[in-house]
Amino acid sequence: MPIPEFIRELRAQVGHRELWLSGVSVVVLDTDGRILLTRRVDNGRWAVVSGVLEPGEEPARAALREVAEETGVTAEIVRLTSVDVTPPITYPNGDRARYLDVCFLAHHVDGEPHAADDENSAVGWFTPDALPDDLADTSRLRIAKALSSDPEAWFRR
Repeated sequence: MPIPEFIRELRAQVGHRELWLSGVSVVVLDTDGRILLTRRVDNGRWAVVSGVLEPGEEPARAALREVAEETGVTAEIVRLTSVDVTPPITYPNGDRARYLDVCFLAHHVDGEPHAADDENSAVGWFTPDALPDDLADTSRLRIAKALSSDPEAWFRR
């Protein structure tokens, strides 16, 4: 998986110690209300599209960039749905991180989804009532918040 150059530079200084990073995630819906999910290579679990913000990058632009890079799909942002802190994550190479995640709801505009990079092994549409059993817990939470019509729920764990 490609590690952004700025993180490589940080890792050269801090090794595997936990980094505090900014991330984005996106719950993409198609016209039938299905949710776009990716199967991650690093842990084998299904998840909403997510990624790291590059230094100075606007979160909504980063979210749309990640959707295009990971799935080959063009989407448009509808709204912000949550801001959360992830539990600590340890990657297979031993790197540790925790993310401030800014999550958006987006609608599919164009493109047939496919695993468009080496971060994911599969991409698919799922109805909200038939999500995969091995869906990441953080994605389950992000989906629930994105589909909620209660703005107060968007910012509660």
